[in-house]
Amino acid sequence: MPSASSTPTDQPSATAAALLQARRDKLAKLHELGIDPWGQRFDNAQPVAVVRERGEGLDQTADDGPTVRVAGRIMLLRNAGRLVFLDLVDRTGRIQIMIGKKQVGPENWPVVSCLDLSDIIGIEGRLGYSNSGEMTIFASSITFLTKSLETPPDKYHGLVDTELRQRMRYLDLIHGEGVRDRFVARSRIIESIRRVLADRGYLEVEGPTLQETAGGAAARPFNTHHNALDIPLVLRIALELHLKRLLVGGMERVFELGRVYRNEGISPRHNPEFTMLEAYEAFGDYNTMMDLTEAVLLAAAEAAGAPETFSWMGHEVSLKPPFPRRRYDDLLAEVTGCDPADPTSVAAAAARHEIETTGRHPDVIKSELFEATVEKTLSGPVFVIDYPASVCPLTKRKANDPTIAERFELYVAGMELANAYTELNDPDLQEELFRTQLDGLPEDESMARMDTDFIKALRHGMPPAGGLGIGIDRLVMFLTQASSIRDVILFPIHRPHGGG
Repeated sequence: MPSASSTPTDQPSATAAALLQARRDKLAKLHELGIDPWGQRFDNAQPVAVVRERGEGLDQTADDGPTVRVAGRIMLLRNAGRLVFLDLVDRTGRIQIMIGKKQVGPENWPVVSCLDLSDIIGIEGRLGYSNSGEMTIFASSITFLTKSLETPPDKYHGLVDTELRQRMRYLDLIHGEGVRDRFVARSRIIESIRRVLADRGYLEVEGPTLQETAGGAAARPFNTHHNALDIPLVLRIALELHLKRLLVGGMERVFELGRVYRNEGISPRHNPEFTMLEAYEAFGDYNTMMDLTEAVLLAAAEAAGAPETFSWMGHEVSLKPPFPRRRYDDLLAEVTGCDPADPTSVAAAAARHEIETTGRHPDVIKSELFEATVEKTLSGPVFVIDYPASVCPLTKRKANDPTIAERFELYVAGMELANAYTELNDPDLQEELFRTQLDGLPEDESMARMDTDFIKALRHGMPPAGGLGIGIDRLVMFLTQASSIRDVILFPIHRPHGGG
């Protein structure tokens, strides 16, 4: 049988075709026996983990254990004549099943001969221990729930092709070591985030995915068209501007966990479709958001079962609070030796790292230098605070220094995990900054059209506020120690493979 690492368009070998036909033959036999191979409802099944917990206290030599019911997928099958042993797996664990001809009766025994790996069945029987001391359910009845018509991946080679694992995530979840646990952790992380925000009085809301103008980030949007209204629309690139409109409307603490879309490249840290958390709190600032970010991250780490310290992506990270807070310029000076306040010194450092400087704004050069040199040194978690104002068009400036924006980014293992501001609520300054940002942008970039309605909303008065964005996929990557963002997205995007 070929391994499942072969491409989906490969033609099956003669052996594989024979195995597939054998499954079809067993399907036909089930029909002849009057058995529905696609099953019906199966009530009162207990999770395998619960059954195993009950079994821990049993006398291993007794034969009067309780009757239990379980349902799951066959992951191991051994035929010993009048006895069949199999391993049944559900979402909570694995347990051995022993099916004996005498125990299930002659009327059910023909059904047992129709079993294959990956079939889904229900079992009722006595919980006890085998002669070898393994916890076992001794079946008294078997209920067919679903016949599997495809052969599972090769036991030894498995799903070794990364792209195939991601395309066929259903097989990856069944057979991949730790894959299901990672996505269970993702769900628990998201639940913990909602709890933290709800406990702090935040309301969860939903903004529009289709928008007239892409805003809230510097990114290239996906363009589409609404036929009935005959208008161009874009898929949102951020959640920010509609959530801020809600602050204007008096919803003082709001958040959204939602998909955003950026028509850009794919990498271990980027997918065109990803999940963001954005939260906004009236009368707060970026210090408020640092406290919130730390609370969210610590709760998520607990939900995921992450240790306090661990190695990831070549970094030793520590989740011990409080997380350090470091000024942007201080870090740049330490790592590069330049004077961040001196454009000539910054430009010289940038030139040493082959960063183009001619005709470019000093703060853009500084930003690229920071990305090239400082980011990779940040094991974290660490809050990098106080960014150059000119590269932060949605951020309030420091009262005593308008060249500095009240912004932070949270870094772990050289990767940005969160981004937050003291939000700019001056409508005239916001309009001016938008216009400055628009200068020279190609039409397919975000903010190539100004969101004039957002400016109008600000003119009605948005309270001082703090705002936060966290990339959920990157957060899950970090807390589950995955090496690629595609390992924590159930169905990442791929090139068409042309196969069926």
